Amino acid sequence: MDKIIMKNLSFYGYHGALPEENKLGQKFFIDIELCADLKKAGQTDSVKDTIHYGEVYILVKEIVENKRFSLIEALAENITKEIFTSFPLVQKIHTIIKKPQAPVEGIFDYMGVEIRRKRNE
Repeated sequence: MDKIIMKNLSFYGYHGALPEENKLGQKFFIDIELCADLKKAGQTDSVKDTIHYGEVYILVKEIVENKRFSLIEALAENITKEIFTSFPLVQKIHTIIKKPQAPVEGIFDYMGVEIRRKRNE
């Protein structure tokens, strides 16, 4: 299946189980793969026949920056659900949420969650 790939989208949000995370906020990095049949778009060279990744970006930005979740698992589910609702061409979504400033003592690049969903599952 064809894919539209959106890598390392960066947003500032207020997601976390600890009160400090909800008050101070932190950066989140998101990778999204949208699986769909893109053959028609390749043939017509028309944006109306594809998934407009600029519109997907705006949707994800709105969710990350304006909603609040205790868990990044819930953030990932909400992003996925809203993309399926708004973009009927999408058949599968692979979403990775990276939280580089997770409140964990230690040295690490990020803590994160990865989900894969199919439409109507």
